[in-house]
Amino acid sequence: MKNLIRRKILLYSAFSLILACSSDIAVFGAVAEAKDTIDIQVLYNGRAWRNLFYKVKGDQFLFSTEFLPGSVTIDGKQFNDIPLKYDIYNDELLSITDHGIILQLNKEMIDLFTMKYENKIWNFRKLEADSLNSLSGYVNVLYNGGTSLYIKYRKEILLLAVENKFDIFNQVNRIFVEKNGQIFRVDSKGELLKLFEDQKHQVRSFIRNNKISISRKDPESFMPVIEYYDNLQH
Repeated sequence: MKNLIRRKILLYSAFSLILACSSDIAVFGAVAEAKDTIDIQVLYNGRAWRNLFYKVKGDQFLFSTEFLPGSVTIDGKQFNDIPLKYDIYNDELLSITDHGIILQLNKEMIDLFTMKYENKIWNFRKLEADSLNSLSGYVNVLYNGGTSLYIKYRKEILLLAVENKFDIFNQVNRIFVEKNGQIFRVDSKGELLKLFEDQKHQVRSFIRNNKISISRKDPESFMPVIEYYDNLQH
């Protein structure tokens, strides 16, 4: 009789434990689902996008008219595996929802984003204009150190540039160097050496000894020089 009572008590305890665990799992699942919903709302806090330039030859996008895999960082939280297009005419980032709606993401909330193109990860950050610097919006970060190297991609519309009938998009890339909290536009080796006046002779020798050819057409050619200058500062 005592054994029977003991078995009933054990069965009741086990059943209660299963119910408690099931309840915890259900609550956890509901919380996780709610969190995912909130995250999606944060990410897709933007407005529907329409192409207003379909009559213009070319396109307003960087790299491709297709959505590219990427990530977006909002208030320190990174969202991965997000389809992205970067409209460099308007300096706006686009994504597409599971329902096929193209959204212009809320620029004020975005800190960073990445895009994968041609097996390379391209890193972008958002700059804010202030009393020292007028450059604002998204920039490609080529080098990030004590001194940093940025590219600002832009497209402009050339009016009646095709057969004197059609407008066309034209891409313009500008190179910027951030030094001591100030951002300077740099277009040539001479301007870079002028910016690095405090280490001009060492930098010039480094360029000559390593046979580095600096060109605005190849922004990455600035990178080894800036990295070398950074090392001289430490």
